[in-house]
Amino acid sequence: MNTAARASGIAALVVVLTAGAYVTADAHDLVPGPLTLAPTVAPAAPFPTAPGAVAPTDPTGALAALDPQVPLPASSVVQGMVDGLVADPRLGPSVGVVVADQLTGEVIASHLPDQGRTPASTAKLVTAVAALSTLGPDETMPTRTVRGAADEVVLVGGGDMMLAPGEGDPDATVGHAGLADLAAQTAKALQLAGTTSVRLSFDDYLFTGPALNPTWDPADIAAGFVAPVTALAVDTAKMKAGEYPPRWPDPSLAAAKTFAQRLTEAGITVTGTPTRVDAPDGAPQLGEVRSAPLDQVVHHFLDESDNTITEVVSRLVAIHEGLPASFEGGTQAALHAVGVLGVDTAGAHLSDASGLGSGSVLPPDLLLGLLRLTADPTHPALRDVATGMPIAGLTGTLADRYTTSPARGMVRAKTGSLPHVTALAGTVLDVDGRQLVFVVLADATPDGGQGAPRQTIDAFASALAACGCR
Repeated sequence: MNTAARASGIAALVVVLTAGAYVTADAHDLVPGPLTLAPTVAPAAPFPTAPGAVAPTDPTGALAALDPQVPLPASSVVQGMVDGLVADPRLGPSVGVVVADQLTGEVIASHLPDQGRTPASTAKLVTAVAALSTLGPDETMPTRTVRGAADEVVLVGGGDMMLAPGEGDPDATVGHAGLADLAAQTAKALQLAGTTSVRLSFDDYLFTGPALNPTWDPADIAAGFVAPVTALAVDTAKMKAGEYPPRWPDPSLAAAKTFAQRLTEAGITVTGTPTRVDAPDGAPQLGEVRSAPLDQVVHHFLDESDNTITEVVSRLVAIHEGLPASFEGGTQAALHAVGVLGVDTAGAHLSDASGLGSGSVLPPDLLLGLLRLTADPTHPALRDVATGMPIAGLTGTLADRYTTSPARGMVRAKTGSLPHVTALAGTVLDVDGRQLVFVVLADATPDGGQGAPRQTIDAFASALAACGCR
């Protein structure tokens, strides 16, 4: 074989060997190619459907957990419990009681349920139901700044008495909107317009009439149980931290002074002392912050029994109903709103929305009707009333009650306390899982304070929770 032929053969052999090596490498997935010795891979599973992408459920199904097959307690047994409660001397001679099934509305036991009695803070249920049914759970209260005459800035109250003195907290109800945030917006708008020095005024004329109810005990006002009701305030006009500290006599002026400090910190010089004015119609807006949604506000005033905020919300209902934003307008609007929902308001009268004052009268049947509405699937917005009430032994004004009772966590109810008045209205889950609605109003309790009457009513609710009662 000549040299050329040998070279050609060697070259061919190299090609074959190289090709064979590549095929082998390809089969072992060492180089790119179509061959492989690896096992066949199963097709990928379809991309999962995101849970959030499914259609929303119908809110009218919220009460599906109430099982109609669960037997009702025997009326005779529960009536015996009611009779024993009414006869207990710790409650005094004037007691109204009603117990009913939540699901069907059937009254199981009662004592003078249609006779009006002093409701104390259970009256807050009227305002809560009225507000959510008329305004809706998403309603918020604005606090704004607008341009006034010349170098004037006007702080305009929209009903938020829970403003934070500094930055707002989006996760909070009290302090949801903050004056520092409003000041930052306002300062930016002013500086863009070339303004660095202003006079500050404030407009709180959204509400009308007196800021203090004439039926309130001056001692309760002095004790900090309520603040003057205005359309503008920081932390419900508290002069210092605490549950019931002294309140500013002019909450709006105190808030305006705080806002002046925030504006100064934001780089705007504020001259003079804030004064009360009517904001000009159509004035250019400089900034705005908004309160927590109404459902959270309702939770707050029910759980903490906040008198001031309840009065504020009743005024918002009055404005919605075309009535004066006053004590009289607020109570009339609230009772009218619950009447529209079908609750019988015959014999009812409210001197204020919070129940702090004297002269209010509500029958237990009216409160029963409100509580049943809060669980009615045709009124899903009112569910926030049911979930906003204090929970026995756990939250709000029931946190220190039922702590050793088997009813702990089983009772949700609105408390009511005034001198010689003790009340409780809410729901309880019995041992079989049947939800009962109950109202107890005692408005002639003996001297000695709230201890004995509360223990008596709590024992009754605990007995309902423990009742097989067949």
